[in-house]
Amino acid sequence: MAAHLYNHGSYKGFQGRAQWPPSHFSRDHSCKYATFPGKIRNTRNTRLGRNFFVKGCFKSQHHHHQSHSSSIKRHSNAFENPNAQLVHDLELDLRSSDAIGLASSNGCQERGSHTGIPPHSLPDDKIVVAVDVDEVLGNFVSALNRFIADRYSSHHAVSEYHVYEFFKIWNCSRDEADIRVHEFFKTSYFKTGIHPLPGAQETIHKLSGFCDLSVVTSRQNAIKDHTIQWIEKHFPGLFQEIHFGNHFALDGESRPKSEICRSLGAKVLIDDNPRYALECAEAGIRVLLFDYENSYPWCKTESIIQHPLVTKVHNWEAVEKHLMTWIIS
Repeated sequence: MAAHLYNHGSYKGFQGRAQWPPSHFSRDHSCKYATFPGKIRNTRNTRLGRNFFVKGCFKSQHHHHQSHSSSIKRHSNAFENPNAQLVHDLELDLRSSDAIGLASSNGCQERGSHTGIPPHSLPDDKIVVAVDVDEVLGNFVSALNRFIADRYSSHHAVSEYHVYEFFKIWNCSRDEADIRVHEFFKTSYFKTGIHPLPGAQETIHKLSGFCDLSVVTSRQNAIKDHTIQWIEKHFPGLFQEIHFGNHFALDGESRPKSEICRSLGAKVLIDDNPRYALECAEAGIRVLLFDYENSYPWCKTESIIQHPLVTKVHNWEAVEKHLMTWIIS
């Protein structure tokens, strides 16, 4: 849900490789992954650790807006349920989850540990799982909504975000909405106001023991550096690769999520966007459609969950349960 306001076009890519290891990088020799305190520059293939890459694309020509409203069905009363206040109150839970941290995030984990699965029950090859960022790992929309309320005195409930075109929610032009989102990227609302969703850190840590995890996000190159820093802060050493689709960006080449997932050999995608879910399911990839506590109004397209490869989940505990079942079956 990060950036569904922007233009989309066809571009030529740019490729580069950063020196490895960079001078600021520190490696824990007791583990097979590494962490870094500094910033990774914008490159197409930047190695961050063992099998850990950042991938993105860059500009070659101008492009125009596309509307994707047809891919999301409006459900105006989607929040009329016992969880109606959930998203409004979610920030407290998010801060609590963020404070918990991962006690063993700096140590190595034996494959299958903390999952209840005996190591001998796991297949020899780890399953490759692609994970979205916004509304799956962290709370982008609620942070953006707070900024809009404080900066523009435009007050909306998160339950009103039933479409991806934010200008329709804010009652402004598309260009004005673009400006507001770019303002948001420069503020503390974006830089420090997005917190891991409850259960995300603990579950990702568990899954890393028997899955090869990679981030596949539609976020743009413009916020690549901060995204990398946020992931390494909250999920240190747990993701093999980070891929940026650069969707709806003002400039740069975009890449479909299904194409990224196929290039990774991903068998499963965890995502909150029904359009991406269907796109990847049609490509033969299993999808866990993440609708946190049934609280995402944009995630109510019933036809999507009728696809045999799409399974809706409402929390990270359910994600873990489904993945474990698929792996040992």
